[in-house]
This record gives sequence, C-alpha cells and structure tokens, in this order.
Amino acid sequence: MQIWQRNTTRLIAASLAGAVLCAYTPTTGHAQFLGLQKFLGNKDSSSGSPAAESSQRRGWGWFRRGDTDQDGNDPFKAQWVTNPRPGFPTLSSQNIELTRQTVEQYENIVARGGWPRVPELALKPGSRGQAVITLHQRLEISGDLVGTSVPNVYDEAVTRAVQKFQVRHGLPPTGVLDRPTVDAMNVPASVRLQQLKASLTRLRKLAPKAHGRYVIVNIPAAQSEAVDNGQVVDRYTVVVGKANLATPTLESKIMQISFNPYWNVPRSIVRNDLVPKARELQARGVDMLATYRMQAIDGSGQILGPGQVDWYSDAVYGYRFRQLPWEENSLGFVKIDFPNRHAVYMHDTPEKAIFSQELRYESHGCVRVHNVSNLVAWLLQDNPGWDINRIQQMKMTGEQQIVKLKRPVPVMFIYVSAWTTPDGMANFRPDIYQVDTTSTTASAY
Repeated sequence: MQIWQRNTTRLIAASLAGAVLCAYTPTTGHAQFLGLQKFLGNKDSSSGSPAAESSQRRGWGWFRRGDTDQDGNDPFKAQWVTNPRPGFPTLSSQNIELTRQTVEQYENIVARGGWPRVPELALKPGSRGQAVITLHQRLEISGDLVGTSVPNVYDEAVTRAVQKFQVRHGLPPTGVLDRPTVDAMNVPASVRLQQLKASLTRLRKLAPKAHGRYVIVNIPAAQSEAVDNGQVVDRYTVVVGKANLATPTLESKIMQISFNPYWNVPRSIVRNDLVPKARELQARGVDMLATYRMQAIDGSGQILGPGQVDWYSDAVYGYRFRQLPWEENSLGFVKIDFPNRHAVYMHDTPEKAIFSQELRYESHGCVRVHNVSNLVAWLLQDNPGWDINRIQQMKMTGEQQIVKLKRPVPVMFIYVSAWTTPDGMANFRPDIYQVDTTSTTASAY
C-alpha cells in the first residue's frame, strides 16, 4: 500500500490531519492563533546589525545537532515530552494558596518594571557577552537563577537556571537557549500576571470538585492526569484543539470504553472535505470508500456499494459516512466516552509522531491520548478481567466491544495556564485560546 493511501487522517484535507473528529464548534473568540507564528519560526525580530545577528544566530538548532538522530529529531526532547513525570495534581487544593502568593510576587515584579527582553540569539553553555548579561538579569528577576554566577558567562549556574525555567514552562530541559525558550522568556511579566489571576479564579472554583478518582485534561498544558486520592497516578501527553476548533471546558463522568470504534464523519466534514476529496480521487480512478475502508449509508439505513455513490449529486450530502475499524482508523483502537453537549471524547490515534511535539494544538476539539492503553486499564480497574493484557489483545484482534465502567470516573476539561505547585514551581503554559489575556505573546509560549 502506498504512503498516501495509509494516511487516513490526511485523506479528507490537510486539516484532517488535525483530527476533524468532533461535532463541537467553538466560539469565534477562540479563532485567533497569532502568537504561534513566531514560535514556529516564521519571522525573527531584528536585533543589532543583520551581519552580526546572522553570525551569532546560525539557526536555532545548531547547538544540539550532535544529539539528533538521522532524521534530525532530538531523542531527548521527544522522550521528555511523551513521558512526563506524574508530578503534582493541577487541581490540588494546596495550589490555590501557592498560586495566590505567586500573584503577589508577580505584582511586585510588574511594579518594578518587569524583566528585560532576551535577545533572540542561540546561546549555550560557554557563551559570553552582553546577551548573557541580559539573560542573567531575566533569570534572576523570575527567581530561576540563584547563587553565585559570573555575570557575562553562560556557566553551570545559568545552565541550571535555564533548565528550571524550561521545566516550569513545559519545555524539555536542555539547558540551552533555543527558540521556544526565548519566546517563553519574552512574554512580559504583566501578561504572566494576567494568566496567574485568571487561573487562580478557576483553581478556586474547580479544586473543591477534584477528589477521589478523577481524570483531568488541562488544555493549555496539552496533558491529562489520572488522579487517585490526591496523587497523580499517571500523566499523559495529549493533543487538544486548534485555536479555531478549540477543545471545550467541561465536567462529566466517563461511562464507557469503546474498543475499535467506527469513526462517524461529521456532516460539516462530509460537505467541506470528504466529498471534494472523493471527487478528486475518482478523477484519478481511485475509489475512496474502498481505499480508506469507509461506508456510505443512505437515509433508509442501507449501506451503499462503491458504484452506488454519485459524488456529484446533491443526495451525497444526505448520506452518513463512517470509517471501519482498522489500523489507520482516525480514532485508533479505543475511544473514551462521556456524555457532554459538545460531542467530544478522548481517543487513540494512528498519528503517534505528533505526541513528541512541544506544541500539540492540532485536533478539532477531541483529545488524543498518548499511551492510552494505560489510561484505559486504570479506568477499567474495577471491571474484572480488563487488565492491560486484555486491552492490548483488543488492539491486536480488532474486535469491537463497548465496556461500561463498573464505577464511572469523573472527568474535567480545564483551562489553567498558570499555577504554582508544592515544590515552589510557578508553572506557565501558552494561553493558546487567548482566554486569560488579549496578548498574542502569551499564546506564543
């Protein structure tokens, strides 16, 4: 089978790779995604003469080339992103007072003029000069750099401070000043303060509801937590919605697990993406339904054969389309169901590479979960016979089955972009939907 035939999530349109899986339509206020263009390296702001900056910048990845694989990927970063430590619960009641104290700290920082803007230069341990002096000042003001350090030298103390800063912002702790780190450092203190205040309000509302066994998805962090009796049992890397197709906040209970589910294509996708793609493939002599293991169902419930679908008729827009379970099904092998008015859910995916990205805002509202088998096993721990081995067997066999939880588990999708944990770490994540601030810099990182 050719590569283009296997990429089901790219079949309908380029946007389908972002998981056009849900019926949820966000408000127009969520449609702005301006700051990420800077993070993705589309434009650099000038600093100094072009010749001098060019000689110093040399590309944002040059200092780690020795640690990359043959495809140019960084195994350390990928491992750190995809296998996060459990850490502390985001909705721990302790975080309320700690975050309030951080609000006071940042009010003082803002009152004193904030912190300097770090030059957009690729710095690493051993670097020297004025840019390193500015980096020192930035790290000292935010409390990341403590102790003795030579002011104009990127020494061991600075390296540790950069690593601490990176961890607080959900970035791989390389200890070098790469593009995401610079973007995070250059979010103004006043904007971080806005994030803290908005998040504190949500923590006060949500933390009292977080007890016993529960699951949260923190949208700005693009992570999920399985929590039991105040302890994070496991933390999962997830993919959440794009800014214009935002994952909603919600509260519900996980009621059932669907193994090897159909993917029922939303009608908006049928009209805007599926039908145009089917016409394009038909012109090339390719039948989309057969190639991508999909079914068309008419109004009477009859499944239509490939030759029965007229892709140029108006009737095609009234058909239901679904993708059969297989290795390239857009939902993967399992879906976690809970009632909600947005028709969103959590699920597996055949597109595993995206989990190693630092920015994972790529879906159309639903939440894709890395290592989803482990989460499903935890959810089904009260169902006899449903251990991790049985779940993996379901993946291998492709058997369709719906398993209702003996004990439903509360689930919350939350939006907390800034919070402080008992280890004293003031954590920040992108205000990706610009819910907390109107600043595009906070959505950059």
